[in-house]
Amino acid sequence: MNITTSLTMNATRQPDLMALNFEGKPYTYQELNTEVNRLANGLLREGIAKGDKVALFMKNSDAYVMAFFAVLKAGGVVVPVNYRLNAEEAGYLFGQSDAAYVFCDNEFESLVAEAKELDDLLHQVIVYPKAQEEAHLSWGEVLDDDRSEPKVEILPEDDAEILYTSGTTGPPKGALFDHQRIVNVSTSFILGTGVNHGDRLLHAAPFFHPSQLNLFLVTGVMLGIPQTILREFAARDVLGAIQQDGCTVFFGLPDMYHALLEAPESAYDLGTVRKCMYGTDPMPNGLVARAMKFFGHEQFYNLCFLTEGGPGGVYLLPSEHAHKEGAGGKSMYMTHVRVVDEEMNDVAPGQVGEFIMRGETIMKSYYNMPEETKEAFRDSWLLTGDLATIDEDGYITLVDRKSDRIISAGNNIYSIEIEQVLNRHPQVQEAATVGIPEEEWGEIVGVVIVPKDGSPIDEEALSEYLLEHLPHHKAPKKFRFADELPRNASGKILKYQLRELHISEYTWFRHTFIER
Repeated sequence: MNITTSLTMNATRQPDLMALNFEGKPYTYQELNTEVNRLANGLLREGIAKGDKVALFMKNSDAYVMAFFAVLKAGGVVVPVNYRLNAEEAGYLFGQSDAAYVFCDNEFESLVAEAKELDDLLHQVIVYPKAQEEAHLSWGEVLDDDRSEPKVEILPEDDAEILYTSGTTGPPKGALFDHQRIVNVSTSFILGTGVNHGDRLLHAAPFFHPSQLNLFLVTGVMLGIPQTILREFAARDVLGAIQQDGCTVFFGLPDMYHALLEAPESAYDLGTVRKCMYGTDPMPNGLVARAMKFFGHEQFYNLCFLTEGGPGGVYLLPSEHAHKEGAGGKSMYMTHVRVVDEEMNDVAPGQVGEFIMRGETIMKSYYNMPEETKEAFRDSWLLTGDLATIDEDGYITLVDRKSDRIISAGNNIYSIEIEQVLNRHPQVQEAATVGIPEEEWGEIVGVVIVPKDGSPIDEEALSEYLLEHLPHHKAPKKFRFADELPRNASGKILKYQLRELHISEYTWFRHTFIER
């Protein structure tokens, strides 16, 4: 089976069922499949060959969905690229992925043209809806009159996607997946969350985010269910779409939930939403509780997933939130996970080790990065670079990236413990921890704090609170306040940018720097 099989089958099995709604423009499964076939046949006419890489530099839209499936039906490999990148960053990804074609929205045409100059292989730009430069093709020029299924054999082992990592610790790496792996990702997600034929999905996070793309779009087409697409996230648009279209499943990044909680929920009927999911960065426990109250139910899933897993990893069920607060959870279906020491031995409960994964959804390799791929796998296990603990019941909690671990006076200090304490403080909206170089101690703990509602925080009371809830050697030594935490387009906090905020120049917490 390949990713496009379900679209073709649903167009035959339930041709009149709603497939997509984008900005009031609906498509049945038959209509969607027809437009995908026209575009795929047009790509073949333009010379796309099986295995060619095609980048998508677009915001969420009906056109994005069509381009995604058309590339795959033509035998190509989809490369979703973050449209918030600048020309140099985008050009790097076009080149690193060997992209021969790129689809872009017309608002990004000039940026893509600039990026194209950095990549000799990229020879054609297709602009939606209409190109301004003569060298580029407009969407309508590529559409073919042939509505039949493209005559390309797509095998389960054929490459389908290159998904780029967030690049929080270095240059982004492209995780390569074949069709069968992505089908496995969707199957695992269905088994794990119970999303089914009676649901209607809402797409508010960008499709370049692997969770929104594979867990929701691909899964929705596999199930043959209606899907509502928002071009970009806006709290009022999300709430309006839920009320208007009766969406039943919502996935959001932590900052999206923050924004939703600031909206006047009393003005909207959210009663159709039966499942809420969150991921990318941990959600502060207080925020989860507030979100449950906002949506009027406790059916929340923590998706603690990695791009290299398709995405996949561990997840926390709604029934587990109450007694496993803050945990990442247990493994998704088709995935085996462990927490190990340097010799690949399982660590004891409560001890910190590296989180590793193995299974039917894990990437084939890092594209065009043989050395990085070799370093990432040991005995078929993916070494994630994430540090974690596992408790007596088998629940895994990520505590830090290896690269973000703080070593102070010989003690290992992990971000999540400090951040969870800070995020429980009633005046703190969110916080992040970094290590600050210090001559005597090696590193000391620094934190950047976003006050709730922008209100001033009583610094002395906060200092006492931290001393009450943390061992002295883990208590932050420096802090500064900020309006927001720096994040990448996937919603992940950029710790390297936090270090550039010069926390060392800011206030010492009182009484926290003690004798060794």
